[in-house]
Amino acid sequence: MEYRLQPEDVAAARDTLGEILTTTPLVNMPNLSERHGATVLLKREDLQTVRSYKIRGAYNKIRGLAPDELARGVVCASAGNHAQGVAYSCARLGIHGTIYMPATTPKQKRRQVKFFGRDNTETVLTGDTFDEASAAALEFAASTGRTFIHPFDDPRVIEGQATVGLEILEQTAGSVGGPGGLSGVAPDCILVPIGGGGLAAGIGSYFKAMSPRTKIIGVEPAGAASMRAAIEAGEPVTLPSIDTFVDGAAVRRAGDLTHRICAEVLDDIIVVPEGKICTTILELYNLNAIVAEPAGALSVAALDLCADRIKGKTVVAIVSGNNNDISRTEEIRERSLLYEGLKHYFVIRFPQRSGALLNFVREVLGPGDDITHFAYSKKTNREQGPAIVGIEVAAREDLEGLVARMEAAGIVYEYLNDDPGLFDLLV
Repeated sequence: MEYRLQPEDVAAARDTLGEILTTTPLVNMPNLSERHGATVLLKREDLQTVRSYKIRGAYNKIRGLAPDELARGVVCASAGNHAQGVAYSCARLGIHGTIYMPATTPKQKRRQVKFFGRDNTETVLTGDTFDEASAAALEFAASTGRTFIHPFDDPRVIEGQATVGLEILEQTAGSVGGPGGLSGVAPDCILVPIGGGGLAAGIGSYFKAMSPRTKIIGVEPAGAASMRAAIEAGEPVTLPSIDTFVDGAAVRRAGDLTHRICAEVLDDIIVVPEGKICTTILELYNLNAIVAEPAGALSVAALDLCADRIKGKTVVAIVSGNNNDISRTEEIRERSLLYEGLKHYFVIRFPQRSGALLNFVREVLGPGDDITHFAYSKKTNREQGPAIVGIEVAAREDLEGLVARMEAAGIVYEYLNDDPGLFDLLV
């Protein structure tokens, strides 16, 4: 029989999660609301017990295992947040867990897994992507008889994630059939981040049953849009490569179950460039004191890309997690500047004469331009070799004037931003 999520299953999951969780806030964001001419609410899953919504599906699944399954222990694969949910659940229930993580997982998430799991879990780092770690975890589970706790493609996991939707409906429209709530009515739109699709499948199914007029829009990073690819192909497909920067949503292949559900319940999928996500991370911190990881900022970043659709409406964006490593801050800022057109890299062949660099600074740079990177490309004969120069401008349109002044001064240059092969070596 084909699985379909039922509202009563979500209610049961909420009861189970009541053992360990409390409802996360749904907050009105005046600055975002004013920018978009809408009522913008953020569901703060970054304030969850393990700082992401993933604990919901993990605990709901593990709590429902039979005693003999619990005794054998569990296995999971995760880029970080699901791993923390599984680790917390293992420590809480006193069972053993083996957690496979990609070697590219930020150190902060690795440390948190160890913290939440205490002595009940062990971590294995393998592969460069979630999919590679998952393959190793499945092989280990099969050889040991342990239960594999899938991060998204499992009914109990989906039902646990769906409790986010139950809370949103109660927080906006009040108790089902009763008064209360922030607005007294269900939201017009919910922006849901997608990695493998468990959260989107759960929230989408719940709202299609309880508030079918609410539009459910999935949001994926441009470098790992596996759900959009699956829906376009009519079945899950394995992407040949992905950008793992948005590690919490970097999945090469959408789930079989989540794809089938999302194809039915999602009204649209928006794909957001990684640079835009970085800009949103910085804005959330600087303007709202919210610390969001890349996947956590994903749905908020989509607000600008659907501005026409949300004007005058009540829209919820889910801040799905805040497990960010502070060591990534410089990369986040760099990606943001590049996306916003404020940072530009050139190979510049300065004239072979004394004072050429000084003249460049005086005659070519504008009042808002700043050299933020400078390196001669040769260790020997540096004074006559080409230099790699990074220039930060005050506004996107300033690039045109900068290039015009370089050409007027007879500067021989090569622009690197449009050449990923060379550019990836620098940033």
